[in-house]
Amino acid sequence: MRKTGISDVLIYAVITIYALFCILPMLLVVSVSLSDEATLMREGFQLIPRLFSLEAYRLLFRNGATVLNSYMITIIITVAGTAMAVLMTMGAAFCLANKQVYYRNVIAFFFFFTMLFSGGLVPWYLINTFLGLRNNIFALIVPSLMFNAFNMFLVRNFMAGIPDSLMESARIDGAGDSNIMFRIYLPLCVPVLAAVSLFYAIGYWNDWWNAIMLVEESKLYPLQYFLFKIQSEVQMLRDIQQMTGSGGAFVLLPTDSLKMATCILTIGPIVLLYPFLQRYFIQGLVIGSVKG
Repeated sequence: MRKTGISDVLIYAVITIYALFCILPMLLVVSVSLSDEATLMREGFQLIPRLFSLEAYRLLFRNGATVLNSYMITIIITVAGTAMAVLMTMGAAFCLANKQVYYRNVIAFFFFFTMLFSGGLVPWYLINTFLGLRNNIFALIVPSLMFNAFNMFLVRNFMAGIPDSLMESARIDGAGDSNIMFRIYLPLCVPVLAAVSLFYAIGYWNDWWNAIMLVEESKLYPLQYFLFKIQSEVQMLRDIQQMTGSGGAFVLLPTDSLKMATCILTIGPIVLLYPFLQRYFIQGLVIGSVKG
């Protein structure tokens, strides 16, 4: 049995201290979300709430059905959008990693070009409007479906490290490109695809821009945009109270604790999902960045 030396103790101590520093901000967010607003204004943020209060969560869930509907919309666009974006990314990466594809480097340049320049907001809005992406669930999925070129190159570099003999053997056995991609490359690319899936899922989960630009019906508001509207309304009422000097005549609105409560609601599912993908996430980043 291996003995624990002084160096091991120092390493574990440093890692433990670093982990504590990483978790302290999260604990502070939870503490502030459960604190009384007047106490926060008087004494500042505290790691342990001086005066416990659920007013921020009551404000968020004053219409529980609306919150649940926003959660459902966000889950739908995250799952559907991530699945389709990963499929498109893998298809493009497979073509560019295939040495039998003519002018694949030239085609790759057009993907790389989008990392440097964009068409701008007005063309983006006009194209979405022309495609009918207004006030429907597709308006929250399709505009973000045009995958990030960085993710595509990450997957392509991973695929480029797969021996060409596998593809050649499959072709000799009569397999087509679709069978080769899904039956041979897909199982081998699970680590990098898991990492890319996490990138896309976080992007869809945190998206509020598409809702602002393309959605007007409240029943289609995703979680991030719904919480953003609540924060804006509360902050506006708070500013009105301060400008009119009527702060003492009304209940003090929990602006700071509300911000932290929205953080808890939004990051909770992603934090719970990450441990299950952590192994694939790290492996995909490391291997995908060095192969090719």
